[in-house]
Formats: sequence, C-alpha cells, structure tokens
Amino acid sequence: QVQLAESGGGLVQAGGSLSLSCAASVRTFRSYTMGWFRQAPGLEREFVAQINWSGTTHYADSVKGRFTISRDNAKKTVYLQLNGLKPEDTAVYYCTARFGDSVYALRYDYGGQGTQVTVSS
Repeated sequence: QVQLAESGGGLVQAGGSLSLSCAASVRTFRSYTMGWFRQAPGLEREFVAQINWSGTTHYADSVKGRFTISRDNAKKTVYLQLNGLKPEDTAVYYCTARFGDSVYALRYDYGGQGTQVTVSS
C-alpha cells in the first residue's frame, strides 16, 4: 500500500510559477515510478509527467519545457516545478505511483487526493 500526500497548489497569474510536493508513505520508494496527472473540470484526467528511481523523466507535450519533475529518494518525495503557467494549466493535480521503472507507461497504481492549481489570465 502506498499513501501519497500532495501540497503546494494555489492561485497564480498567467506566466507565474508554483511548486508542488508529494510525500510518499511506502517502504520501497525506489521501486516506484512517480508521477503527476491532472484533471480540469469536465475533462478526463491526463498525464503530466513521470520520473523513475534513476531520474529518467517523461513529459506530456503540453508541459514540456515549462514543468520539471524531480524526486528525492531519501526523503521519499516527488516534486513538480510549474513555470510559465497558462490558464489552461488550471486543474487538480494528482501525485501518482506505479510499481516499476518505465516512465512511458501512462497509468498508475496509486493516486493522492489532489491539489488545486488555478491560473488566472
């Protein structure tokens, strides 16, 4: 069982930045590919970024070059730095975990409760 707790969402103007964090409660954090998905009102949940234990990353085209995912295996924490935010980035952002090391498998085994990111124009 993996428990995930996100923090760091909020309201920001377009062009601004936010930092999200996710603390994982799990024995073998390094065994999991960690990620972020998001869901805007009325839309399906979509992939944002993933990172495996060695630091290999994969991003959705819509956020590539603006968002950066990272992890600290010692702290069992994954981060998402959001720069150059746009109104279309407004969504609930969910921290996710999937057993294994492929960053290209766009699915997850566990998800957090989510944190709201709102970008005003």
